[in-house]
Amino acid sequence: MTTMTRNLKTVALAAAIGTATLMHAGKADAQDMQTITVAGGCFWCVESDFEKVTGVAEVTSGYTDGTTDNPTYRQVTGGGTGHYEAVQISYDTDQVSARQIYDLFFRSVDPTDAGGQFCDRGDSYRTAIFVSNPAQQQAALAALADAQSELGQQIVTPILATSTFTNAEDYHQDYYKGQNRVVTRRGIKTETEAYLFYREACGRDARIEQLWGSNAPFINH
Repeated sequence: MTTMTRNLKTVALAAAIGTATLMHAGKADAQDMQTITVAGGCFWCVESDFEKVTGVAEVTSGYTDGTTDNPTYRQVTGGGTGHYEAVQISYDTDQVSARQIYDLFFRSVDPTDAGGQFCDRGDSYRTAIFVSNPAQQQAALAALADAQSELGQQIVTPILATSTFTNAEDYHQDYYKGQNRVVTRRGIKTETEAYLFYREACGRDARIEQLWGSNAPFINH
């Protein structure tokens, strides 16, 4: 691929991603609603990112692909259940496509890391895409190929068949905008403040920007 061709592809992809990530004030009007499941490390962060996307009606944090029925957060993060921390993204196909969501997903994580994400290590924090039909698989494979070409590094994020998804505990849902008070290393904070501190301290955005630069869709450049 020539430098000119690569640059043109990057510009076109950035434009498509930019269109998909316009902030919206409320939930999308449901037309043709579908669901995508992805794992991108801490589900608080993935939920926070994708609830900003126009056409996304809801993002639910949970656990998937493991062997334990109705797992708890402590069980999953403790290891041994085989589960990923994951999210289900419900979206309106009239406003955003599966391919756009997968493009956004790859550029919001470190898909070169097979051992977890950022400061969170272990199997439950690995990245993955879970597909439920041939159209999702085709879109995910195309997004992976483009992301790998752009990044110039081997992507280790697997594309797997969808399995049982268990909603995480209530306190994990929309944690990033919660106002309950919690104890942190910086004292008593709201959940929102605790989330922002965690995200910064974990190095998530710094690493994503290092990998993806101006094509990182959820970082203010």
